[in-house]
Amino acid sequence: MNKTRASEELLGQLHEAVTTDLLRRVRAGDASPAELNAAIKLLQNNGIEAILTEESPLKALMDSLPKFEDEGEYAN
Repeated sequence: MNKTRASEELLGQLHEAVTTDLLRRVRAGDASPAELNAAIKLLQNNGIEAILTEESPLKALMDSLPKFEDEGEYAN
């Protein structure tokens, strides 16, 4: 059995195609939870991190989460 590896160019094309399709589905609101998880994993695997700023969507998401007054013994 011949076990040749895919070229870096071919892998780059696959990476671009997957990223483009995931982005299209996320923007259209059609991404399933599994696809959103795949997109998050893709970002993590490529060292992409979010920086929290006052105007960022991440800040808006954080602000929309419920606030708990007492989290019991597990509170920091």
